[in-house]
Amino acid sequence: MRKSHPIRRVVLATAATVSGVVLLLSLKPSSDPASASAAGAAPSAAAAGQESPQGGTGAAGATTVDGDATQTQYGVVQVRLTVANGKITQAQAIQAPKGGTSDQKTALSVPQLNKETVAAQSANIDSVSGATYTSTGYKQSLQSALDKLKEAAASSSSSGSSSSSGSSSSSGSAQAQAKTVTGQVAQTQYGPVQVRITVSGGKITKAEAVQAPSGGTSDQKTALSVPKLNQEAVAAGNATIDSVSGATYTSTGYKQSLQSALDQAGG
Repeated sequence: MRKSHPIRRVVLATAATVSGVVLLLSLKPSSDPASASAAGAAPSAAAAGQESPQGGTGAAGATTVDGDATQTQYGVVQVRLTVANGKITQAQAIQAPKGGTSDQKTALSVPQLNKETVAAQSANIDSVSGATYTSTGYKQSLQSALDKLKEAAASSSSSGSSSSSGSSSSSGSAQAQAKTVTGQVAQTQYGPVQVRITVSGGKITKAEAVQAPSGGTSDQKTALSVPKLNQEAVAAGNATIDSVSGATYTSTGYKQSLQSALDQAGG
């Protein structure tokens, strides 16, 4: 047999040793403490993220007020307002004309009137074409709801003044106290007109006709003119207001009764 070369034996022995070392290293389990801690921390961080609290401060309390029920030629209209932080946040008609064509007109006009009220933050809104009576009744009830809110705010303000000082509270509450005065009856060609006003702080906060011409075409003219005259009386603060076109007699009687109410209220 031929002998192996010494150099060849050395090379083979070295290769075998290296192979053995590599095999041992590949079989050794990982025990890196940093890797283990990182693997354990990941689920904890995720859990902490999921447990973060939700919510926060609740919305400020809202106040709901119903306006007066207003009688129109086709039925009653009554508006409810929701107010928060001094602003109208919702308007809705809790009563509206119904039956026959009134159902269609109510469905057409009320949502639009509700939307305009929230946008305008007042009763100065446009009537809906084709639903004049419903619109007029809506605005009249809306104005009464706004008047109630003003009176409530004035009452709250006077209560706050009384808690701060005794002497100033008496004068403050007297100033904020509302007074209702009914004017004299004004006779017109189509019937009597009589106006009632509410005065607070030297200003007219509400005006309404407790008597107005009725029957036949007078119903239509009254429904058309009285709400406008009421609004103008509050806006002007006196009896110098414009007559409503097509309702001259009613307008004239209204202004006469309004002036007598103002005279009784002290100008």
